[in-house]
Order: sequence, then C-alpha cells, then structure tokens
Amino acid sequence: MPHFQIKLLEGKTEEQKQELTDEVVKVAQKILGNGNESFSVAIEEYSLDQWKNKVYPDDIIGNKELLYKKPGYKM
Repeated sequence: MPHFQIKLLEGKTEEQKQELTDEVVKVAQKILGNGNESFSVAIEEYSLDQWKNKVYPDDIIGNKELLYKKPGYKM
C-alpha cells in the first residue's frame, strides 16, 4: 500500500497538484503493479521561509540516507 508524501513550495494550483498526483500514481502503478486503490498521496505546501528553515535542513539534509534523488541546490 504505497503512500506518497509530496512537499512543495506554495503557489501551485489545485489542477497542478491533481495532475502531479495522477501522474505519480500512474507511474507507480506501472512500476509496482498495484491497483489504483492501493495508493494514497498527500501534498503539503510550504513558504520559502519554511522550506529554508524546516524542510531543507530537517527532511532533506537530515535524511540524506533516505534520498534516492538529491537536490541540485543548497540553502
């Protein structure tokens, strides 16, 4: 039962967030083989200040060993 938690900078439209959700699930289904009912997706939005002070240091740098794709930027 895969669950994806996506963190974004604020400002994306509901349509963009829904399209991202649909595409993540579609690709995950193709790779993992689970049915659509197996997936859940949460999207959290953050201000740039919150990203710099919480998401980047805690969730990205603080969890380097969990990253399969590292960011190409530094803060």
